[in-house]
Amino acid sequence: MSHGDKQPKRSREERDFLAAYDASAFPHPSVAVDVALITVEDAELRVLLIQRDEHPDLGRWSLPGGFIQLDEALDAAAARVLARDAGVTDVWLEQLYTFGEPDRDPRTRVITVAHHALVPAATLRRGTEERSDRRLARIVVPWKGDRGEPVRAIDEDDVELPLAFDHAAILGTVVQRLRGKLDYAALGFELLPKRFTLRELQEVHEAVLGRRLNKDSFRRRILASGLVTATGQKEADVVHRPAELFRFVRRRR
Repeated sequence: MSHGDKQPKRSREERDFLAAYDASAFPHPSVAVDVALITVEDAELRVLLIQRDEHPDLGRWSLPGGFIQLDEALDAAAARVLARDAGVTDVWLEQLYTFGEPDRDPRTRVITVAHHALVPAATLRRGTEERSDRRLARIVVPWKGDRGEPVRAIDEDDVELPLAFDHAAILGTVVQRLRGKLDYAALGFELLPKRFTLRELQEVHEAVLGRRLNKDSFRRRILASGLVTATGQKEADVVHRPAELFRFVRRRR
């Protein structure tokens, strides 16, 4: 049932049951949302991190996140914490996975519904300007393929940023999801301009995969996928031979 549907008509017996129901009879875990804002910059996969200013994990680096309110939908909670913590609005969020290990948060039992979004680097850079507690960190993946294991975060001074809670594992799952979507999704849609070269698209794929790709085979595969179409235009104001420009073919998400 969607949020806009009317509540079903309940029988008197059911209304009486609900009126007498004791919600305190069962333990209540806390529910949170965490959001990985991912971008590609300088041909590298990056994520926006925030330094925690309170216990637990004081001083460590975390994804934007917070507890949901009782009258709040999960997507609304994710949008709220992004506006509050990162100054980012109007991005398309995708639910990633629910993380619920009993000891993932030392305060209490906290279940988090992780989300992720692809955002242009310039947008995320604005959120780090003049903020010492914000970093657009490079994601270092110490595994190959789509294993989805924890990753590391490195700042611009090549210093590793210790991650809070299980956020290294959350980011590993994000990378796993992105790698799994490369063959069928317009992965660079949110990261590239409306018209782009295949070289620019290849750099996005290489950043996600963490390895170089053969130019010719990448071009053949992308053109055969139906994800892009030629615009009939070429690059302008470039010193090298202008490359052909493409655009994504819009599809339902």
